[in-house]
Amino acid sequence: MTSPDTEYASLIEFYRVAWDQLGRGVADAKHPAHTPTLATISVNGFPTQRTVVLRVADRLTSQVEVHTDSLTPKVEELRENNKAALHVWIRKSMLQLRLEVCFDVLTGLEVADRWTAVPPASRISYGTKPVPGQPITGPFDYEKPAEQSRFAVLKGHVQQIEVLYLGAKHQRAIYTGTDDWCGHWISP
Repeated sequence: MTSPDTEYASLIEFYRVAWDQLGRGVADAKHPAHTPTLATISVNGFPTQRTVVLRVADRLTSQVEVHTDSLTPKVEELRENNKAALHVWIRKSMLQLRLEVCFDVLTGLEVADRWTAVPPASRISYGTKPVPGQPITGPFDYEKPAEQSRFAVLKGHVQQIEVLYLGAKHQRAIYTGTDDWCGHWISP
């Protein structure tokens, strides 16, 4: 955790801190990075956002992963345009992380191993009837059977990370790449 008067001495340290925060979000359900905001472009051309659960954050491969129901609008949107953004605000550390990500939608046999790792109580998130986003008569006129066939993994390939520290002395940097990341300071 950082204090309000923290200063990051190097671009390498700042980059490491960003990925460490994402990793903490995967490991700790109470950490703000556990539930980032995912932004996509809707079928009507407008940006749309929703909170998701971060399941993987791998600095070595520059990948993140989110699980979802394969029939949600975000899956349709990512199949149309796989470019998306993730946003995380970590208040205690005064850090904002913005990631530009290209997502692959994985289903079926590609994700069978991940399905077995989903706790049985959480499996009801995959198979809602009617399909998520469809009109219903009353607030509870839906069912939530667990359907492995509806389980999808959004595997994200991070293209760019922007890190903003909003302590006493603001700092901001942007990092680009996929294998060999490079960064530079930018004005906060």
